Order: sequence, then C-alpha cells, then structure tokens
Amino acid sequence: MIQPDSLKKYYSDISLAALVAANMIPIYGVIYLGWDAFSIVLLYWAENIVVGFYNILKIVFAKVGPTILQIGKLFLIPFFIIHYGGFVAVHGLFIFVLSGKGAADKAMGIGGHPWPCFLVFVQLLIHVIRHCWMTIPTNMKYMIGTLFLSHGVSFVRNYILGGEYLTAKPKELMGQPYSRIMVMHIAIIAGAFISAAMGSPVGVLIVLIVLKTIIDIKLHLRQHRKAAHPIPKSA
Repeated sequence: MIQPDSLKKYYSDISLAALVAANMIPIYGVIYLGWDAFSIVLLYWAENIVVGFYNILKIVFAKVGPTILQIGKLFLIPFFIIHYGGFVAVHGLFIFVLSGKGAADKAMGIGGHPWPCFLVFVQLLIHVIRHCWMTIPTNMKYMIGTLFLSHGVSFVRNYILGGEYLTAKPKELMGQPYSRIMVMHIAIIAGAFISAAMGSPVGVLIVLIVLKTIIDIKLHLRQHRKAAHPIPKSA
C-alpha cells in the first residue's frame, strides 16, 4: 500500500515536471518564433493572472472549520480580487508604458464609465488584459494556456489530492502571490530591460528564461515544503 508521504512526493514530482516543461516552451518562442524581451515579460505578467485565479480557488477550498470562518472567506475573496487585481493591473500598465508598445489610455480603456469605488481596479485589470490579448500573437496565447494547465496540475496534485487544503490558512494564502511577483519580477524585468537595450539577443533571453525557471522551482519547492507538515489530529 502506498503511504501518504509517498503520494505527496509523487504529486510534487508531477507538478514540478509540469512547471519545468511549461517554462521551457518560451525558449522555443525565442529561437523559432522571434519573441523579444517585451514578449517574455508580458508572458510572465499574464502568468500572474493565472496565479491569482488559482489562489482564489485555494481560498475557496481551504478547510477552515467553524461556520464563522467559512463566512469570513466571503469577505477575503472579493478583497483579494480587488487588491490583487489592482496590483497586477498597474504592473501590466507599467510594462506597456515603459516598453512603448501601447499607450496608457489604450491599455486602461479610457473613454468608458468608471466602475464604482474600488471596483475600478477590477475594471482596470479587465482593460489591461483585453489590451494584452489584442497585442500578443496567437502562439503566445497558446503558451498562456500551457501555463494555466501547469498551475492547474499543481493545484490539483498538491493542494487538493496532496491535502494542502486541509491545513491552508486563507490569510496566508492572501499574501502568497505578492511575494512571488516581487521576488521574480525584480529579476525578470531588470534582465528584460538589459536585453531590450542590447536588441533582445537570443542568448540573453534564454538566460533570462532559465533564471525565471530556477526562481520558479525554488519558490515552488519552498511553498510546498512549508505546506507539507502533518495534519493535526482531532481530539
């Protein structure tokens, strides 16, 4: 009979393999499809949307016990959508403006009626996503789908089947995507601007992709190692 620890290791190995495979595909895009530094940074920005989506599912499925705590999730989820959505939207707008690939007014969709109160951040995110979707080539859209699948494998294998949802804390889940963005994109954006200044040479872009993959692996292992503590037994 397979022990729970062996199952968790198997699940982790599968999700890690999916993560590495998804991260290697941009190398094909750089070598054979002519992707430049802007394309790579925009692709990784789109991955933040994917991460946020699955983080919402993690909060939804987190087993928090008493009914009062379940009700608390109803407040955390919309707060996360508004706060994280605004954070990612401004980040995406920043990429478009500094790259010169799109005017700020087009990315923001200025001209329509703003949504009420803090919902304007969700509106901004929708407009930036729409602008991104119209900007990127079709082959990059397939790549975003691959990243969505990769993170989906991790969610199912580790969080659901691996039992992480049993000990996950919604308040801690709220902050996980932010730390990922800060650690990864300081390195990625800095490297991408250097690459763009050099004319987006293939060698530099490949190094950039490998660097991102290494950071991804370390964050993945650290996150799931932290979550792999014993489930407390009920009295």
